[in-house]
Amino acid sequence: MDVNAAVAAAAAIAGVLTGVIAMLAFRFSEREQKRPTRTSLHTDPVLPPGVDTVLSVLRSSAVVLDEADSVVKASSAAYALGLVRGGKLAVEPMLLMARDTRRDGEIRQVELDLPRRGTGRGEALAVSARVAPLGSRLVLLLVEDLTEARRIEAVRRDFVANVSHELKTPVGALSLLSEAVMDASDDPEAVMRFAGRMQIEATRLTNLVQELIDLSRVQNDDPLEDAEPVRVDELVAEAIDRCRHQAGTKQITMASGGTADLRIWGNRGQLAAALGNLVENAVNYSPARTRVGIAARRVTAPGGEHIEIAVTDQGIGISDKDKERIFERFYRVDPARSRQTGGTGLGLAIVKHVAASHGGEVTVWSSEGQGSTFTLRLPEAGAARDRAPHQSGLDDETGGPTDSSPYEPLPAPEVLP
Repeated sequence: MDVNAAVAAAAAIAGVLTGVIAMLAFRFSEREQKRPTRTSLHTDPVLPPGVDTVLSVLRSSAVVLDEADSVVKASSAAYALGLVRGGKLAVEPMLLMARDTRRDGEIRQVELDLPRRGTGRGEALAVSARVAPLGSRLVLLLVEDLTEARRIEAVRRDFVANVSHELKTPVGALSLLSEAVMDASDDPEAVMRFAGRMQIEATRLTNLVQELIDLSRVQNDDPLEDAEPVRVDELVAEAIDRCRHQAGTKQITMASGGTADLRIWGNRGQLAAALGNLVENAVNYSPARTRVGIAARRVTAPGGEHIEIAVTDQGIGISDKDKERIFERFYRVDPARSRQTGGTGLGLAIVKHVAASHGGEVTVWSSEGQGSTFTLRLPEAGAARDRAPHQSGLDDETGGPTDSSPYEPLPAPEVLP
């Protein structure tokens, strides 16, 4: 009896212990299921419903962080900007913002300059970062790249400042000259002198306003909407006729040559304005009794057949430091000479925009004291064309100037080899 009682007591104790152990295991299992793990935070199900879809269509760079500052979700743009590296947010100020937002739940925003990846020139990316809580444990970081917007804004500010300065000069001169005319009303000779100066300033103002309009038009209009095959011979003849008076005043010889019967696909008005600006610059910056030549030829480029139109002068030339900036708006190599010739500093900027909008480019070769050669390279109109050379003053084999060429060989060997 005592033995049976002892066995029964032992069995009862064992049952109680088993029940206690089972209960503890069940409680421990529940606690473990409720506790977040690192692996669960890196899977999509931890994101609130619909967030993954929204992040995939956002244009901003998006990063989702957990309470351990590990990246749960990051867009490809975030990797491209270098925000995420090795599963961590690599930008310390953004990481500190995320921690502060996780602690107090407040939305924060800041603008930062980040080093640009892959360059050793110290260039920076301008970004705007915004941090907001996402659920109870996650933090969402949205980053906008403001670099291009800032560049455009800087260009706009410079443009407005330059326009204001350029407009004030002739307007101020006209105001002073008008006062001088009034004071010298009893001196006919002085009135004539001041009136002549007023005409010069008024012409300069008119040219500046017109070139501003032209620049705005070539920047905003699509030249290929009204594109047509344009004969290069006609463009050259029109440019020469446009500058004939200025060239005659300085006894400058103007001549054309190159391959005949070439056509460019584009907007005739814009192409004529671009080539006219190049020829006009060549005449204005050339000494008296020199030559200005315009030559055209067909070249083979990786993108297909192109037409090169080279404008060569024997003028003052351009220094190496100025060649990098001559296509900028309002930039003048010689400001004093530009005032004498009536230059606005917009002509080459217009040429650059016209060339780019037509799928081409404009290049320059120059040497100080020896002259310059500006070359427009534009796509040729038409895919099929007779390849037989039609030369006018050019050697059939080499394409170089022959003895019958109407002007001196170009100083840039790459223009007409």
